[in-house]
Amino acid sequence: MPSNSSFSRRALLATGIGAVAWAADSGRENPQDLAALTLKKASELVRRKTVSPVDLTQACLKRIEQYNPLVNAFITISGESALATARSRESEAQRGNWRGPLHGIPIALKDNIDTAGVRTTGASELFKDRVPIEDAEVVRRLKSAGAVILGKLNMHEFAYGATSAVTYFGPVHNPWALDRISGGSSGGSAAAIAADLCFGTLGTDTGGSIRIPSSDCGAVGLMPSYGRVSNRGVIPMAWTLDHVGPICKTVEDAALMLGVIAGYDELDPTTADIPVPDYSRALKIQVSKLRVGLPRAPFFENLDSEFAKAVDASIDVLRKLSASLTDVQLPPAVAAPVIWGPETYAYHAKWLTESPEKYQAATRAQMIRSNEVKPDVYAEARRRVELARRQIWKVFGTVDVLATPTLKLPPATIAASLNAPVPNPAPNATNPGAGNGGNPWAFDVYGIPAITVPCGFTKSGLPVGLQISAAPFAEKTMLALAHAYEQATEWHTRRPNLRDAA
Repeated sequence: MPSNSSFSRRALLATGIGAVAWAADSGRENPQDLAALTLKKASELVRRKTVSPVDLTQACLKRIEQYNPLVNAFITISGESALATARSRESEAQRGNWRGPLHGIPIALKDNIDTAGVRTTGASELFKDRVPIEDAEVVRRLKSAGAVILGKLNMHEFAYGATSAVTYFGPVHNPWALDRISGGSSGGSAAAIAADLCFGTLGTDTGGSIRIPSSDCGAVGLMPSYGRVSNRGVIPMAWTLDHVGPICKTVEDAALMLGVIAGYDELDPTTADIPVPDYSRALKIQVSKLRVGLPRAPFFENLDSEFAKAVDASIDVLRKLSASLTDVQLPPAVAAPVIWGPETYAYHAKWLTESPEKYQAATRAQMIRSNEVKPDVYAEARRRVELARRQIWKVFGTVDVLATPTLKLPPATIAASLNAPVPNPAPNATNPGAGNGGNPWAFDVYGIPAITVPCGFTKSGLPVGLQISAAPFAEKTMLALAHAYEQATEWHTRRPNLRDAA
């Protein structure tokens, strides 16, 4: 269960007078509504001094206290340090020092992203007491931008799975249906956004781990181009495929967070020295001239019937927004498990030998089986990744963006996920991505940016996601169409009702 060692009700109450003093009562937002704001709206209120960073932090901590026991999104809650940072950001703003759109905004981080002085566990008993001495590069950038770090979020153990049910700290529950998985591996990040526990989160994506839980939880999840955001200071799953990116309530919020964390890191050899544009300006791009590609096979095949209906409706919206819709064929994408299996095993081999009992049984079994991938198969797969990343450019000679279902099936129950057999590593380097994981992981292989946005709900109230992607480092184009779709629909405005379940 989450650690509350740095969180106390007394700390919340102690900030009340300072928060009330921030602005005149006549212009204040209702504190009960603050946590439901988008990051963009909260940022505007802070800049106008209508609310303070302390107001926002207090509202999030109160909601975490109420609803985290239901969803189990947080592993560690850094309440006192978050409030101290919020007071510091408030003081800066009073002096006219505004660091940008994340100034004073409460953010939470997937627990495989290092935080100096705050434990980073990977959701594993193996690292349950691990306290880094340095921040990950993305955390350093967030702090420099003025963000308030609320704590660390639950996840599938060591990011090696897509359910977030396999974790030393107990399963993450989907806020839309508490008996369902939140998706993974960034399940706590997506659940925290859906439950309004914070204004933005970071996740990681190796085979869909940002987009899968975002789709399952009705959030916006953005995987940047490979090399756009530094991985330094993140517990690796697979160096060839790892990405860090935001999970937020809206496309605009995700654009603001991406603008802060993106950029070259000379100490991370995976990053590209390419200028970072103003992603928020992308939302003003005229999308009526964009050409949309639909890779029907295999991405639209074998969809759940309710998912198919929602995706078809979303394609109709895109047809009205864009210049054209064209069926396209994407180059072969190597089966990602052939890559991530050996690379994950390489990182964990020492501990799997010395302390195998400290891994969850399913994680341990899957990692050991991943070592069965033969060196020649891995080497061929690695070569094919580079070929796919070259070949994908040709697709964007005829279209500007791609649209697919994010997933093919609704989230399973937690019970069913915990009883599922351990997956086999893909048998060869040419086996294409298949099943529910196949849609997201191909885009990790291509290394292109991809974002999922809510595009509907099943009759039982489970979210459905639409994935939009673009050419390498063309996040602006992708964001423009995703934002236009979001504004043309209302799916992103729906929130789960946790009050009745509390």
